[in-house]
Amino acid sequence: VQLQASGGGLVQAGDSLRLSCAASGRTFSNYATGWFRQAPGKEREFVGARDWSGLTNYADSVKGRFTISRDGAKNTVYLQMNSLKPDDTATYYCAGARLLRLVVVGNVDTWGQGTQVTVSS
Repeated sequence: VQLQASGGGLVQAGDSLRLSCAASGRTFSNYATGWFRQAPGKEREFVGARDWSGLTNYADSVKGRFTISRDGAKNTVYLQMNSLKPDDTATYYCAGARLLRLVVVGNVDTWGQGTQVTVSS
C-alpha cells in the first residue's frame, strides 16, 4: 500500500485545516490509519489514529480539536484540525498498520510522505 498525504499549508492561529491521506494498493477496510507530526528539532509524535470500525485514539494535545474520518469510496482518510495553534506547526505524516494499537505506538507498515502545516500567531 502507498499513502499520499496532502492538504498542508500556512494558516493563522485559530484557523482550521483538513489534511488528506489517500491510499493506493489496498483499501482501508480492516486497516488502521494514523497521523504523526514532527516539528523541527523534535521527535516525531503520534497525533491520532482510526481503525476500520471507527475506533479512534488521539494524543492529549489534540483531543477536542482534531478529528480523523474516512471516506471509503475515495479510499481516503482525513485529519480535520480546528483551533490550530502555533505549537501545531510541523510536518504531518500519515501511516498505516493492521491494528489501531500498532499505529498508536508507531509500529506501522507504511508511511506516507509529509505535508507541512505552519500556524502563525
